[in-house]
Amino acid sequence: MRSRTMQITRMFPAAIAASALALSACAAGPVGNTRVPEPAKAVEFERYQGLWYEFARYDNRFERGCEGVTARYAKLPDGLISVLNTCRKGAPDGPAKSSDGRAKPVGDAKAAKLKVSFFGPFFFGDYWVLDRSDDYSWAIVGEPSGRYLWVLTREAQPSAERRRDLLARVKGLGYDLGLLRMTRHAGGTP
Repeated sequence: MRSRTMQITRMFPAAIAASALALSACAAGPVGNTRVPEPAKAVEFERYQGLWYEFARYDNRFERGCEGVTARYAKLPDGLISVLNTCRKGAPDGPAKSSDGRAKPVGDAKAAKLKVSFFGPFFFGDYWVLDRSDDYSWAIVGEPSGRYLWVLTREAQPSAERRRDLLARVKGLGYDLGLLRMTRHAGGTP
């Protein structure tokens, strides 16, 4: 009987870890792309920095209820990139909530892959600029799991033609458009 108790005692931590892993996978949301492509182009962060408006995203727990979402990137003296994400709770002109983070390029200085953290130096997530325009007026951002996707533009209200083109590019990258949530901004819809 004692060996059975010891066996169960040894298995308990493994069962807890497996359960936690399964729950975290469920909380992350559905996979919208099972074959996430590598980034198409290098990124010059001097040109990427500045203000971006979220045109659309795959909904996620940390942006639930957010409208009027923006992201501001700036190069820091230590080579890292500051990231300031702002959302308006409930409506495009609702109360603002901001998150401050840091990003570091993976690979060379023009790599299109970054590691981003909003929780200190030990919790970095993938941030891949999968595609972008040559003039840096839009960017499509994802990560390897295919659960997260953001479509960013430099203008809060892109033209109808730009919106159609961006949706076609997202679909061309293999993403499920049915999971895409359009972001509303003050002054109209995206």
